[in-house]
Amino acid sequence: MAYDLEEQEQLAAIKSWWSQYGKLVIVTVVAALLVVGGIRGWHYYRNTQAASALTLFDQMQRAERASDHKKVRDIAAQMVDKYSSTQYATMASLAAAKSNFDTGDLPAAKSRLQWVIDNGKEEEARDVARLRLARVLLDEKNPAEALKLLEAKHGESFIGLYADVKGDALLAGGKRADARAAYQIALEKSDAASPTRQIVQLKIDALGENK
Repeated sequence: MAYDLEEQEQLAAIKSWWSQYGKLVIVTVVAALLVVGGIRGWHYYRNTQAASALTLFDQMQRAERASDHKKVRDIAAQMVDKYSSTQYATMASLAAAKSNFDTGDLPAAKSRLQWVIDNGKEEEARDVARLRLARVLLDEKNPAEALKLLEAKHGESFIGLYADVKGDALLAGGKRADARAAYQIALEKSDAASPTRQIVQLKIDALGENK
């Protein structure tokens, strides 16, 4: 009987506690389940997005190998529209920009490269886009804008490449001594076996003696 009374008292205490805090517990549990479900759903969504983007990216690479510029650009536009949060959209934009450049559409190439600079998730991709955009600006005879772009912070592995294009921009602006200094940095930062190193050396030689 004592046990029964004690049990009843415990039940009464539990009922009282549940009456006071039951709704809060339910809300907390439901919220936790929603968070867990949301995280799982988000991972599923991201994985699905990446898989779909990869399929399109494979199609675009085949179009690149076939030199089908229109298809490359069409697929890239689709990827940016539907899968902009994936790295494949960034790589597709870089490929489409090259396609635009190869076919002489410099404004479109600039637009795609700027998209990568503004939206690319990987720092290295943004560094590549700035470098290529600077080269496009040089083709448009705009060395001043190219130099501004090249002043942006970039990864250490890009120091030599940025210095090389910076040298081209400085030379285009008539600053031969500064161009030589930039080329020298590019030479020092390039790999000994790199074809780029040989090209940079030719540029330095073409400048003649340092005066």
